[in-house]
Amino acid sequence: MTLALLSADGRALLDRLAGEQAGPDRALELARSLRGRYPPDLVAAALTQQALRVAAREKFSRADEMLFTRAGLQQASSELTAGHAAARYAGAAAGGSGAVVADLCCGIGGNLIALGAGRRVLAVDRDPVTLAFARHNAGVYRAADGLAAVAADVAEIPLAGVGAVFIDPARRAGGRRLAAGRSEPPLAWCLSLAGDVPAVGIKAAPGLPRELVPPGWEAEFVAVGRDLKEALLWSPALATTASRATILPAGDTLIRAPGEEGEIAVAAPGAFLMDPNPAVTRSGLVEDLARRLGAWKIDPQIAFLSADRELRTPFARTLRVLESAPWHERHFSRKLRELGIGSADIRRRGLAGDVEQIHRRLGLRGPGRATIVITRVSGRPWGLICANLDG
Repeated sequence: MTLALLSADGRALLDRLAGEQAGPDRALELARSLRGRYPPDLVAAALTQQALRVAAREKFSRADEMLFTRAGLQQASSELTAGHAAARYAGAAAGGSGAVVADLCCGIGGNLIALGAGRRVLAVDRDPVTLAFARHNAGVYRAADGLAAVAADVAEIPLAGVGAVFIDPARRAGGRRLAAGRSEPPLAWCLSLAGDVPAVGIKAAPGLPRELVPPGWEAEFVAVGRDLKEALLWSPALATTASRATILPAGDTLIRAPGEEGEIAVAAPGAFLMDPNPAVTRSGLVEDLARRLGAWKIDPQIAFLSADRELRTPFARTLRVLESAPWHERHFSRKLRELGIGSADIRRRGLAGDVEQIHRRLGLRGPGRATIVITRVSGRPWGLICANLDG
């Protein structure tokens, strides 16, 4: 019945529901009022679809015209991240402007929308409903002119004539998330595609262990603001470095520059503390950021940087240090009261402890706000009270 949403009745019903953000009571009322005109199964599918459209607005500007499956929406790249990935396929590295790009495991078409803009694309997914929705969604974005869609297992698709591949393997099975590094098809199979088509991009979970990335491939970790979204693996034909951190929407990128090696100084926190973006941490570029900033690490194993002067960078959040001392709850509780801190964000890194219980025991009171960092400095439990530079 889900495919019936593409019928005339299905489209009319979805148009009728446009703008609804119904809670359970309103959904029940709508279901009762619509079942006299439409089959009950179609009404249920349309109500589910409307709820998915509302949820999808965070990812897609045209969500109210699109079609989704629940699993497809969960895994789909947003317009922003998909557009970033598609830009890697420009030019001769992907077989030239007229070459076919295969979008394998295309899902509901998050990446297909970006890949299909001005390109010939082969979209493959083994679920016919998902594939039909992907075709529809590409049409919503006017990206279906060069689209061919095939419902099949991607392992059975011949790649003759394909100039480049993008694959987003499933990281869920039976509604459950697979363990880090596991997917369907397996990562090893996805990596092997580069033996047939040199230009290959693979979308992976951001928690992907970097040791699974083969030599010659680039591992790019993409964040939107401070929210780490995905890892992108680029085959040697598309790679430009070994590891990259990218921060959207601005598109700032951090890579390891040639010759930038050597030990980073480790010392006690100074006047400012830098908390690197998760994309920087996951890409293993914390020390590279330290070199770029002229900062030091506060512990060999902890991803915090410090400096005695204010440093602004898109790759880290900079905090002004108000108090820095070995961690003792009573001391910090007293100091927080002296500073009038009544609201605090507690960040614990490198130490065990229940953040909610610590927050409760500190007994915060006052009009001020701060960030409390509980971590290690040269192996010792350490605490910092910090102020956001932006107020």
